[in-house]
Amino acid sequence: MTTATFTPAAQQALREQTVELPSWAFGNSGTRFKVFGTPGTPRDPYEKLSDAAQVHRYTGITPRVSLHIPWDLVDDYTALAEHARAEGVAISVINSNLFQDDDYKFGSLTNPDPAIRAKAVAHHLQCLDVMHATGSKELKLWLPDGLNYPGQDDLAARQERLAESLRKIYAAMADDETLLIEYKFFEPAFYATDIPDWGTSLLHCLALGERAKVVLDTGHHAPGTNIEFIVMQLLRAGRLGAFDFNSRFYADDDLMVGAADPFQLFRIMHEIVKADALAPASGVNFMLDQCHNIEPKIQGQIRSVMNVQEATAKALLIDADALAEAQRSGDVLAANGLLMDAYHTDVRPALAALREAQGLAGDPLAAFRASGYEKKVADERVGGTQAGWGA
Repeated sequence: MTTATFTPAAQQALREQTVELPSWAFGNSGTRFKVFGTPGTPRDPYEKLSDAAQVHRYTGITPRVSLHIPWDLVDDYTALAEHARAEGVAISVINSNLFQDDDYKFGSLTNPDPAIRAKAVAHHLQCLDVMHATGSKELKLWLPDGLNYPGQDDLAARQERLAESLRKIYAAMADDETLLIEYKFFEPAFYATDIPDWGTSLLHCLALGERAKVVLDTGHHAPGTNIEFIVMQLLRAGRLGAFDFNSRFYADDDLMVGAADPFQLFRIMHEIVKADALAPASGVNFMLDQCHNIEPKIQGQIRSVMNVQEATAKALLIDADALAEAQRSGDVLAANGLLMDAYHTDVRPALAALREAQGLAGDPLAAFRASGYEKKVADERVGGTQAGWGA
């Protein structure tokens, strides 16, 4: 395995790269059968933000944190935003929740009952209030609605109800705010999901307007799906709003990004680099969406960020001119070889040197482990109720 040397342009791209963290990754989580507790787990959104700030302190590229409403409800969001800034991070995307209310048993934004649809729309207006108080400009919506049985409801009617509900949410948003619409192949519905794929999400975004964009979660696809093809198409259309990075072996596993298929992550980042969508000015928000069930949470986030950096660095090593020439000439092996050579290059020493040049530890994970932060919060955070998935 060869060792990487970054060009000045690649170094600049890596210095500018940012990854957003999810507040819920710092709470307790587990399997469908058991949520596991861990000493030092945050008990409120303030402590979640403090833990997220640790990731930024050691990696240098995670300055933003997503909130989930109502999991991150507080009385004073201005104070919460000030706490985030004091810790060196900022509150960014606000995520709505349509999957933990009894009223949504048969759907939320698509429910046959107009009163329940109105309730779901009102929840998003509540999220907009949180955005205004925190300075956020992006509202993210994942719709769990769907059907378990054929004939349970009218498929077309549900799409019409969804379109109407989305129009009301979009109309309430300011001109500088973006609606991010996620999709998921299946679950919790098993016969038909109301936004099952990127095409359905894109159709609703196109109908709404330019400030509606698609969220791509890397775990939300059928097995064998060519995710980088979807990335390319959404970039071409100017409608890729955000990533939710994670890994899956079977379904929506929410494991650390790059854990299951690091080559897939590399291929995705190749399309990002090729389309010049890596820089913050591109408008694509790179985010983690993971649950750390058995590994320490802050360490899991740091490792995930490092995995994204490594995949990005390898993508930046590809000789774009040589690749284009091999593709034009039909030299299949040369073209494939250029990608494989970049993928098999060891970028870790060069990334460590780049971090050290910025005043960071070359190995963020080792530096955090040695910091004593985990023991400190385990000793301090005694009493109260630990935050967890769904709270």
